[in-house]
Amino acid sequence: MSQADIGLIGLAVMGQNLVLNMADKGFKVAVYNRSPEKTNEFLENRVEDKPIIGAYSLEELVKSLKAPRKVMLMVKAGEVVDSFIKQLIPLLDKGDIVIDGGNSLYTDSDRRTKWLADEGLLFIGTGVSGGEEGARNGPSIMPGGNPQAWESVKPIFQAISAKSDGEPCCDWVGSDGAGHYVKMVHNGIEYGDMQLISEAYQLMREGLGMSADECQVVFADWNKGVLDSYLIEITADILTFKDSDGAPLVDKILDAAGQKGTGKWTGINSLDMGVPLTLITESVYARCLSALKDERVTASSIYPRGEAPTVENKQATLQAIHDALYASKIISYTQGYMLMKEAAKEYGWDLNYGGIALMWRGGCIIRSTFLAEIKRAYDEKPELQNLLQDSFFEQAIKTSESNWRKAIIFGIQQSIPTPALSSALAFFDGYRSATCSANMLQAQRDYFGAHTYERVDAPRGERFHTDWIRSGGNISSSSYEV
Repeated sequence: MSQADIGLIGLAVMGQNLVLNMADKGFKVAVYNRSPEKTNEFLENRVEDKPIIGAYSLEELVKSLKAPRKVMLMVKAGEVVDSFIKQLIPLLDKGDIVIDGGNSLYTDSDRRTKWLADEGLLFIGTGVSGGEEGARNGPSIMPGGNPQAWESVKPIFQAISAKSDGEPCCDWVGSDGAGHYVKMVHNGIEYGDMQLISEAYQLMREGLGMSADECQVVFADWNKGVLDSYLIEITADILTFKDSDGAPLVDKILDAAGQKGTGKWTGINSLDMGVPLTLITESVYARCLSALKDERVTASSIYPRGEAPTVENKQATLQAIHDALYASKIISYTQGYMLMKEAAKEYGWDLNYGGIALMWRGGCIIRSTFLAEIKRAYDEKPELQNLLQDSFFEQAIKTSESNWRKAIIFGIQQSIPTPALSSALAFFDGYRSATCSANMLQAQRDYFGAHTYERVDAPRGERFHTDWIRSGGNISSSSYEV
């Protein structure tokens, strides 16, 4: 029997569908799951005549692979990944490759790249986006880790990935944890997009009094224009589903959102980097607030909403919501790219920003039509400082700005929270302000802590201190961080 091209550990939904995808592309795959029953069930019910073989121990899995052996882990992030790596190390030969395709934290991939290199092995930490459908038919794949491993896995990864204009939505991202970092940012943008769409939906349902069916028609129409994206598409599809009593299924779903932590990781990293990921962070907090269901119900009786003003022009308000959603989505991607650019400087990664947009154009959860414009922007100007300085996005924001403000005002008037839409606008207003209120903030810091400040009439970097209380002298704080 010929040996397999790759082995995969973990036969949950993503693992099974990736295996079937690989087999469809002509690769022979060996599979292993900790519970042999899961392996048997997969082989009996889904494999048919595909080139897939089962293994019932890690030793059997490794022996079934051709050199250099490639073993892909599709298991829960964290300790489980480390546990499997420890078991695999003594079974593998120098130059063999371990691939972590789960939602791992990028610092873990940093560590694992170095750990396996010390063992003479190669490691790839890769983001895989697209959910069950993407895994089966073509996901977005974001590999990083040890660059020596890329040529060996490239034919498989690019064959199974989604395609955009004939190009695979998969390319080498960078060394160490770069692949999982880009996936982390992808997931942060995903959090933002989902929250923005949910806010637009609530403005329609509660602010405009629209039915689920009416909202479905609007989202389906929006998906034909500048908002064309996977998340808008599935939102329209969700609104077609009815419960057994004929009522919209979405109305039967509890309004308390869960999360697996990847959006939180993005927000925490943005604080560490000093990058204002305001929209994405607000989206994480919105999920946290949604989880306080019982408290919210109590508060709603204590603070009932007042009577909202009558909507005079429903279509104009709908257009305002559309434009606010579009402009805010641009801000979401802008902030994500800001974080990646700062990380590239911090970690010494040579990230291809246009290439990342290409990887996200097909297969992944945040795929959308204007990713083509992000790719174009960075292809034309690789050193572009910020997406908002590109002519396409400049025009898009300027065209949407007036309605963006109207939609948020509408939400305020209707007592409907719009944390992501509002924070996106606040970021934009802050970003385009030549002056802001931080001069007062710096004066306050110097007043109570002698932290010093810079002056507008002196060179940057020159620091000053004022004896605000007229008794402290000229002694300033010994440490300062801008």
